[in-house]
Amino acid sequence: MVQEKTAVPPAAAPGEPPHRWAALLSHPASGRAAAAVAGGLLLFLSFPPLGLWFLAPFGVALAVLAPYGLRARRAVWPGLLTGLVFLLPALHWVSPIGTDAWLGLTALESLFYAAWAAGSALVSRLPLWPLWSAALWVAMEKARGSFPFGGFPWVRLAFSQGESVFTPYAAVGGAPLVGFAVALCGGLLALAALRLRAARWSASRAGRDPEAGPGPGGRRGRAPLALALAGALAVPAAAFAVPRHGDEGRTVRIGVIQGNVPGRGMNPLGNEPAVVLGNHTRMLHEMARAVREGRMPKPDLVVLPENSTDIDPYRSEFARLQIDDAVKDAGVPVLVGAVVGIGEDGRATRSIVWDPVTGPGAYYDKQKLVPFGEYTPLKELMFALFERAALVGKQSVPGTRDGDLRVGPVTVGAINCYEVAYDGVVGDTARTGATPLVVQTNNATYALTNLPPQQLAMSQLRAVEHNRAVVTSAITGISALVNPDGEVVWRTGELVPAMDVLTVPVRTGQTIATRAGALPEWILILMGTGAMAAVAARRIRNLAHSAGGRDEQQVGDA
Repeated sequence: MVQEKTAVPPAAAPGEPPHRWAALLSHPASGRAAAAVAGGLLLFLSFPPLGLWFLAPFGVALAVLAPYGLRARRAVWPGLLTGLVFLLPALHWVSPIGTDAWLGLTALESLFYAAWAAGSALVSRLPLWPLWSAALWVAMEKARGSFPFGGFPWVRLAFSQGESVFTPYAAVGGAPLVGFAVALCGGLLALAALRLRAARWSASRAGRDPEAGPGPGGRRGRAPLALALAGALAVPAAAFAVPRHGDEGRTVRIGVIQGNVPGRGMNPLGNEPAVVLGNHTRMLHEMARAVREGRMPKPDLVVLPENSTDIDPYRSEFARLQIDDAVKDAGVPVLVGAVVGIGEDGRATRSIVWDPVTGPGAYYDKQKLVPFGEYTPLKELMFALFERAALVGKQSVPGTRDGDLRVGPVTVGAINCYEVAYDGVVGDTARTGATPLVVQTNNATYALTNLPPQQLAMSQLRAVEHNRAVVTSAITGISALVNPDGEVVWRTGELVPAMDVLTVPVRTGQTIATRAGALPEWILILMGTGAMAAVAARRIRNLAHSAGGRDEQQVGDA
């Protein structure tokens, strides 16, 4: 079997023969490929719907080992392979739009993992390299969540930790710190594996007794291994020291309605108008009747999902009267999700506060829009290349304000569907003091895929991050209530009508993460990029030293 040559290996640890790591990592290419594939698979398994969160650090460990010791340009390939194996199943929910869309998105997003692997291979030449590799993971996810077309922050490492030992870190540094902690734990596991192999290799080569002798195979050699393992255990254990906010003794009753839709796939709202509107207004009447009959407590407000009306209530008198009649029957304010016209050619995904006396009032327009779903980037080119691009219809216009809306006795934080993945949108809304957070979502196209459970895990993390209960009202499911500790205390099935009145805790205390905003993330990004700069500076010094040595040799020869 042809073995892969490892160029420019990491510096050996003090007291070890030079280039020992290079000898250990001269694996066949198939060995690195196997590590990359296994790492990607474990990362996928850590995400919902399976949610085996404890596998995430091991997935990262294998993803780190696959490119370890390679030159940056050669490290790209195992990183790309990890990304493909992870994202192909994790993003399979995109396939109802089209197999080409699913494969294209997966290929594009995998490039970010390839870039991370190149950076990780570079910083592995530095002391404390698991720290720098984990920081680069945060930088990679920041880039992936920003570019292109506003980014795609789905299946970030933190979103596999909706309710795990790592979750408390969200209250300190948000999703970036949770992702960093998982990646650091994985890097330390990778270091432990390297140390263990070094000890065994050294003992085998020198013929030493592993229980004796001063070399890496003896007791002194096992100390770095023990330190690496202790570090890997300490990272999740330290999360238990994160302070938690206590209950404030205040609650609000929120009615949640999941009306369901008649269609599936790319045409979830069906071909007959007003069916979706009728589903939700009918259930609002049913809730009002259940309250009058004593079968359900009276809510303080009701939340309908995104697209709960398939007709613009501002432009349709029929839709306006249907909603107004149902809201009057309920007798409390209702947060209605609608797509409304903006001018002649635009539209907005809107959360409307509908009062039983005054009708539609304050509203929030979705800020983060789904590219190719709510608007078309590079519109003329896309229309020319893909007939499906025209299905977007009118182009959505992003909102310009945060989602704090006074609804009855509380100011809720309105978040629309896709936005729950964006740190900035959720954080800005939480910083207004809004509580609880309310996620209105339409996942009808992706019903029974892995998208709804992935989105619910995001709500779990956001609850801990901002010390806020999160109420999700989904048009086809999963509707849910997540308490401020990240626990799902109520949820619906999918593709079924459902409703309930929930007692929701109201918390006003802000976490460190809420107050700090993006600062922890940028600190971690600077750590990672600073480590890469240190590698570059070291290379420049070595080149200068080598050039100086050649000059002196030439002078001596002369």
